Amino acid sequence: MGAKSELRTLDPTDPALRRGRGAGANPSGRFEPYARVAKDRDWDFGDGWDHRTGQDDGDDLHPRLTTTVRADHPRTIIARNTSPDVPFDRSINPYRGCEHGCVYCFARPTHEFLGLSAGLDFETKLVAKPGAPALLARELAKPRYKCAPMAMGTNTDPYQPIERDWKITRGILEVLAATKHPVVFITKSNLIVRDMDILGPMAAQNLAAANLSITTLDRHLARTMEPRAATPARRLDAVRALADAGVPTGVMVAPVIPGLNCSEIEAIMEAAAKAGATSAAFIMLRLPHGVKDLFADWLTEHFPDRRDRVLGLIRDVQNGAESNANYFERQRGSGPVAAMIKQRFSAACRRFGLNRSDVKLDTSQFVPPDFSGQLGLFS
Repeated sequence: MGAKSELRTLDPTDPALRRGRGAGANPSGRFEPYARVAKDRDWDFGDGWDHRTGQDDGDDLHPRLTTTVRADHPRTIIARNTSPDVPFDRSINPYRGCEHGCVYCFARPTHEFLGLSAGLDFETKLVAKPGAPALLARELAKPRYKCAPMAMGTNTDPYQPIERDWKITRGILEVLAATKHPVVFITKSNLIVRDMDILGPMAAQNLAAANLSITTLDRHLARTMEPRAATPARRLDAVRALADAGVPTGVMVAPVIPGLNCSEIEAIMEAAAKAGATSAAFIMLRLPHGVKDLFADWLTEHFPDRRDRVLGLIRDVQNGAESNANYFERQRGSGPVAAMIKQRFSAACRRFGLNRSDVKLDTSQFVPPDFSGQLGLFS
């Protein structure tokens, strides 16, 4: 593809609009023929109107970017993978895009397949799949379906803020509970506690487990880096609530960002263990495609004194680049810095009593949906 043409547009990255958002830019997707270029950053088009608000210039209002959600109706809902370094072979993603706005999110480039940006579009222009519970019931009912633990939260968070209204994740969980199908959650949200009435009984039958992703205990860093995710304290509260309800709960120190949050590994694991976590894992930061530019710009804005060092360390652990696609290296990193982090993590697991036993959910109880009964409501 040749050079992109320029499409002049209003600037969604104006600080007055993007407060509470993670990305500081909204670049055109890598598949698009046009590159968006901000026009008139002061929003004065010479016509007497403030184009941020549609009001007279004297009003001086500063609206924020709003979240929009559109419904998508796919034909299937279970995503499959055969990656040898991923501990599950199937997952469900109720949403595309994520309002949490984590600036480092590896899933951001998936929005480019929708003709949208991996930047602010990813966290403000969301896609929901309201038919997911019905699709799931139909797929589980297929004669050739073989039960294995279902993973949720592997791409975007199933408990991001819009789940409060859409309740798609809860609907999926109801289908899994009715069919006695095991499920494992990964989330940054304390909203998971809302579904304890389902998760608790499932856990009692060895059908559910959860992992809370905690990147930092520093409230300020979390607010800057993951602006709409639950605070670290609330994530720890969720760990405690899940553990108290008998749900096997782990902590994901993810991602580990060398030079930024890597000093907190032990503190995060200790706090999670005290809250009731029994397992732990970590994932090294990688910055695929345009995420590397978004993250570099974020460092320039918020941590200019550390920018070059952090980016250099990321390249050190990712085999000389910002992202390494090699299996078994991409998540743990390679080289001396990565080796040191692995050693610290292993020592912390021993110190805080984490990963002493594996959680193996029961697949033998699975009962395919019976559309003549209650699950017929999902058809």
